[in-house]
Amino acid sequence: MSYPPQNPYGPPPGQQPQYGYPQQQPQQPPQPSPYGPYPGGGGMAGMQPQYPVAMPSGVKTARVLLFVLSGVNFIGLILSVMGLSGVSKASHNVSSYSTTDGVTAIDFSKGLLIAVIVLIVVFTVVAITLALQFTNGGNGVRVGSIVFGVGTLILSLCTFPLGLVHTILGVMVIAFISKDESKYWFNRPRY
Repeated sequence: MSYPPQNPYGPPPGQQPQYGYPQQQPQQPPQPSPYGPYPGGGGMAGMQPQYPVAMPSGVKTARVLLFVLSGVNFIGLILSVMGLSGVSKASHNVSSYSTTDGVTAIDFSKGLLIAVIVLIVVFTVVAITLALQFTNGGNGVRVGSIVFGVGTLILSLCTFPLGLVHTILGVMVIAFISKDESKYWFNRPRY
């Protein structure tokens, strides 16, 4: 009884191949680079990094928080406009014979309320714009959201007792947007 040759894919031991391609050397596994992986790449060269296909939960939460912030800003806008109308009515009731200090204080209050209204409108528009860009925006949307969260946090600390909700929401937006899953979502390739 004859046994099959030990190497069924090559020539029998001791003989040189007569024709065809020469024998290949065994392939070595890929060696890691001494400089580390390519930034944004994976661990091995030639492999594509895995990007999320659906929006991660942290990104969805940050998006919802931006919409909530814009809603809270809208409520503050309504209250500020009501305050401005109250100050305007009070300025009409001040007689011209009263002191100039009262008129100056009312004018200062009007100017301050107008500045607050403009600031609220800007922050509301920016929050809605950033939240709407989460589905197809790039890394600029992520950076803009972090800057928006920091700006909200700073302004809310200036008005701390009233701005407590803004402080909490601003910190949460910064925390959710700063996660790695958010970075991968906003750096994913867009076709």
